[in-house]
Amino acid sequence: MYHETTRNIAITVEPTYLSDESSPEDNRFIWSYHVQISNEGKETVQLRDRYWRIMDARGRVQEVRGVGVVGEQPVLGPGESYSYTSGAPLSTPSGIMSGTYRMETADGESFEVTIPAFSLDSPHQFARLN
Repeated sequence: MYHETTRNIAITVEPTYLSDESSPEDNRFIWSYHVQISNEGKETVQLRDRYWRIMDARGRVQEVRGVGVVGEQPVLGPGESYSYTSGAPLSTPSGIMSGTYRMETADGESFEVTIPAFSLDSPHQFARLN
């Protein structure tokens, strides 16, 4: 698992390689990732936007921006958590994802929360010894 806390908002990510949905012979590698967002602070916040940076093993970068997560803009009071699962396809057997969530306080202040960089590793990635 990967973990990062920004301004009392804790983000935990757990990626899983989906071998049943992947097709290595067709260069199609699929992962799911489970995210938990926990408000460890004293103010209520709402997740407004997401930004993902996805880099494959060849160094190609895809950026994804959007409103909320999985069609929702969850509101988290102090001590509350929200979790969801989503997915990512790559044409290489490994990659890295990272990003940010834009949160907003009840009084309208916006701030960014770091999503920890996490590795997308499949059993089809060849290890190299240097």
